[in-house]
Amino acid sequence: MKKAILFVIICFAFINQLAAQSQAPFSNLYKGTVDGKTPVTFYIKASENQCTADLSYVAIYRYKSNKWLHLDITQNRKAENEFIMVEHGFSGVLILKKTGNTFSGLWISPDTKKQLKIDLKEVSMTKKEIENYEQTLERVSFENNDC
Repeated sequence: MKKAILFVIICFAFINQLAAQSQAPFSNLYKGTVDGKTPVTFYIKASENQCTADLSYVAIYRYKSNKWLHLDITQNRKAENEFIMVEHGFSGVLILKKTGNTFSGLWISPDTKKQLKIDLKEVSMTKKEIENYEQTLERVSFENNDC
């Protein structure tokens, strides 16, 4: 009986560890296109929300120019792989679905008259690139959210 209880406790701990790992914070770089032709670079970072232990997200992306756009992100609670991302200043909205190592969906203009397909695929980063993207994310976040 003691062995059975010990086995159940070990299994429960293992399952909890796996669940925690699947919700682990991450940062990823994606590259792709808007409307099938305009190159886009997208950097997203997930971190654990201190109040709820859920993941919260912040991202930046750019296309056509070197100006990074800050994105405010909400994850669909019913479908964890669906996101809505609003450009700072509400200059556009991304509705994206994550499948494996890709995001796909739409960019929608504020008046909804323009809707462009967006496809992104994860690309690997060097340690130096990660540091550069982290610094850029911090700078853009500070520029858009500083009092």
